[in-house]
Amino acid sequence: MNALVPTSERLRESALRLFSERGFDAVTVEEIARDAGLSHMTFFRYFPTKEDAILDDPYDPFIADAVAAQPVDLRPLERVRRGLLRAWESAPEATPEETRTRVAIIAAHPRLRARAWQNTQQTESLIVEALTAQGTSRREAVVAAGACLGAVMAALLEWGSESSAAPLGPRILEALSMLVPEATA
Repeated sequence: MNALVPTSERLRESALRLFSERGFDAVTVEEIARDAGLSHMTFFRYFPTKEDAILDDPYDPFIADAVAAQPVDLRPLERVRRGLLRAWESAPEATPEETRTRVAIIAAHPRLRARAWQNTQQTESLIVEALTAQGTSRREAVVAAGACLGAVMAALLEWGSESSAAPLGPRILEALSMLVPEATA
């Protein structure tokens, strides 16, 4: 492994490759650490659990900031939708192959899917906090964040379950556009 690659990334890369080759349940923390050229104790300095090596999401504050930056005169649902679109466009993107592999592993494993939804609830809390800090009622903030994040997660997990080579970005954009009411004639 390249010593210039951050330790957390080395561990993530090893975990993803081993999970992909052998399945999530067949891989131990010790094997991930050894593959990355590290000790299993080093693994736990970066990830509290094996699941976190594949589910770690550093983008929550970035998403909350993108939602908070939307005009406050918009409806909460539209603020969240636009904030997620802005965050999606601005976030550093992993390689399409890495993203596909990661999401496919998560989509195929019930415990990982459950943890992904749990992580989404953490994102939701930060979005709700951002909206309520700017005067949105808690109920409106929870519904707006839940609707938008539900659309994103549904699109993400469906995409991960497919064998299609279609890119993820358009799928996310399509899911969020479904939340915009069609103009009436």
